[in-house]
Amino acid sequence: MRRSRFTEEQIIGILKEHEAGVPVSDLCRKHGVSDASIYKWKARFGGMDVSEAKRLRALEDENAKLKRMLADAMLDNVALKDLLGKKW
Repeated sequence: MRRSRFTEEQIIGILKEHEAGVPVSDLCRKHGVSDASIYKWKARFGGMDVSEAKRLRALEDENAKLKRMLADAMLDNVALKDLLGKKW
C-alpha cells in the first residue's frame, strides 16, 4: 500500500488551515496536492485532533495484525484438514 508523503499531523494542520478560511485552491498550490486529496482527507480526518489521528492509526495497525493472524490460523486449519482427509 502506498504511503502518503504527509503525516497525520501535517494533514490535520492543512485541514485546520482550510477551516480557518483559506480556499482549497490556495492550499493545493501551497502544499502541492490535488483538491481531491484535500476533500478525501477532510472526509477521513475532518474534526479530528492529532491525538485522535494517532489512536486511529494504532487501531488500524492492530486490526491489520489481527487479520493476518486470522488468515494464518485459517490456512493452518485448511492444511490440517487436507492432511487428515488424505490419510483416511
